[in-house]
Order: sequence, then structure tokens, then C-alpha cells
Amino acid sequence: MFSHLQPRPADPILGLSVKFAADTNPNKIDLGAGIYKDAAGNTPVLACVKAAEQFRVDNENTKAYINSMGSALFNEKFTELMLGEHRVIAEKRIRTLSTPGGTGALRIAGEFINSCKPGATIWVSNPTWANHQGVFTAAGLTVKTYPYYDYENNCLDFNGMLEALKDVPAEDAVLIHACCHNPSGMDLNNEQWQQVAELVKEVGFTPVVDMAYQGFGDGLEADAYGLRLMADIVDRMVICGSCSKNFGLYRERIGACSVISASAAESDTVGTILPAIVRVNYSMPPAHGAAIVETILNSAELTQQWYGELAEMRDRINGMRQLLVDKLIENGVQQDFSFITRQKGMFSFLGISKEQVQRIQDESSIYIVGSSRISIAGISPSNVDYLAQSIAKVL
Repeated sequence: MFSHLQPRPADPILGLSVKFAADTNPNKIDLGAGIYKDAAGNTPVLACVKAAEQFRVDNENTKAYINSMGSALFNEKFTELMLGEHRVIAEKRIRTLSTPGGTGALRIAGEFINSCKPGATIWVSNPTWANHQGVFTAAGLTVKTYPYYDYENNCLDFNGMLEALKDVPAEDAVLIHACCHNPSGMDLNNEQWQQVAELVKEVGFTPVVDMAYQGFGDGLEADAYGLRLMADIVDRMVICGSCSKNFGLYRERIGACSVISASAAESDTVGTILPAIVRVNYSMPPAHGAAIVETILNSAELTQQWYGELAEMRDRINGMRQLLVDKLIENGVQQDFSFITRQKGMFSFLGISKEQVQRIQDESSIYIVGSSRISIAGISPSNVDYLAQSIAKVL
């Protein structure tokens, strides 16, 4: 059965991590990994998470299954985190289930869309997170792209995006990043969100909003603006969320998929379909990460502590954006890199060629994805000078 199998190419980002680990250069820098790192290069367990875990140790008395939808308290609290006190909650038009990470949420979303229309088309931004296409294809969907980033001018191609979305068939779905666009870091502003939401209403396609980085851009409320506006204007949408970044729960694999329906009755039907999809995928979601998050969000004290720790992570990333631009200028770089300070979240494009990316890796042991996407979280006060010097050498 296995004899005909052919090896598949390694994931380009995971492959970078392998090369980085094998590199003996003491000055090496990993700017490929999509995880938060502090100034010392560590990915710490948040203090609020440790406190929540201790609470679970002291109070948890069973490891029995919950159900296919996951913890009701987590689903409630996470829905409120994403949507606030939105009317769709009071109108009982939303169903949320916990999933194995944000990727699990995307897969459930894809399979839900496929159950609505087998082989449906979903449109994703160009560029988008490298795994989007694979996840949706595996769920049975056809994946197409719409313009999003202007590589020449290092900015959002908003006109191109709008023109493309005007022609999307009403029976299709469109994935939109809620904030901290991965990989470009270039987000829609509030006015642009208004235009997109009105266009969605007019054209009729189903929006799938991916919010993997809430709180990493401008703050929890500001980062949810577009998502909440979309829920104000359209009758139906799908939301995929993640606790990997903002709670630092990467390996715990906790995310959520929410479906907003046009009516409570329609939502009741959705509530029978989602657990059926889960049952034949992973049957039951993992519970530990959800328990940590619900414990934090159900405690005023731990929630305030989390706000502070999240703000610290966000401020560090934003500070590194500005510091990198300043250091490039100090190294005599004439090219304008100020766009890096206007981007949000953990990622940015440097806007350099694949050849230059390879030179930086070969000559300086700085590991960057071939598209020139860098993880700002990999930059620190101790390595930013070396990074800026290395970039300057290849320009």
C-alpha cells in the first residue's frame, strides 16, 4: 500500500526552523517563526496563564469528555471577546464551538461551507497565510485569490481588492483577515472596512473573517472593529479565532469557529451541523487550553492581568518596528522602509527580492521566508543592529 508514495516538500517556514537550528553562527536570527518572542528570544508562559493553570489543578476533578462543541463557558466568553455585547448574541443567531487551534477553526469553517455547497469556491487574499489554501482545499473547497497587497509601493491594494470582490458570485465565500494581516501586516482602516462590509451586503457572498491576532494590532477593541462592523451589516458570516498568540497558548491548540445566521431558527439548524462535522474529524476538542482561557476571562483579576501582559507584547512588537526603521536609516539605507511602522501585528514584508533574502541567509545567518516576510517578534534590542547592517549590505 505504501510502496508508491513519493515524499512531499517540506513546509517552507518549518524548513527554515530546521536550518536555523542547525546553524552554528552565534549571531543567527530566526525571523521566520510565527510565534511571539520576548527581548531575550523566549516564548514565555504568561503569568495569568500560570495562575489559571494552578486554579485548574486545584479545582478540576475530571478529565471526562465535554462534548463536540467544547466548553459552553469558553464558547460564551470567547464570543464576547470577539464581538463584545453584539446583538447577534442576544438574538441567538450565533453558534460557537472550540476547536484545535485556529487551524482547526478554519478546517471546520471550510467543511461547513462545503456542507452548504459541495465544492464551493472560497477567495483568499493575495498574499495570505501559507496554510489557508491547503486547509480549504482539504475541506473540499476550490480556492481562488483576490488582490490585496501592492508589492511595488508596499501598501494595501484596496482598489484592486474592491474591484475583484465586486465580481465574486453570491454563492461563494471570501476570507478576510480581521487584523494583523499575515503575511503583510497591512490592515484595512475603519473607512475601508465600511466599504467592504457594504459591498459584501450588496454582492451577497459569505464573509469568513479570520482573527488570529486580536490584541496584537491596536488593542482588543480596535482589532475587532471590522469583524463587529461586518456582523452589524451582513446577515450571515463565519468567524475563525485563535488563542495561540494573544494568550500564548500555541501548543495547547485552542481556537474557535463561530457561525452567524440570519435568524435564531437558522442558527438552531447550524447548531446540529457543526457538531456532526466535528464528530467525524476529531470527535471532541481538547479541553485544557479552553479551560485556561475561560478561567482568565471569567476572573476580573486575571483578565486585567492578561490585558497588561498582552499590551506588553503588543508594545514590544511596535517598538521593534520603529527601532528597525531607525537602525536602517543609521546604516545609510536610502530606501524608504517607513511602511514597516504602519503595518500591524507580528509580520511585515521587507520588499526585497528572493535573491537578497537568500544572500542574507547565506552571508549573515538571518532566516527569512522567501517572500521577504519577517516576524517582527524575532527582533530584539540585542540583534537589531546586526539585522539592519545585514539588510543594508544586500540592498
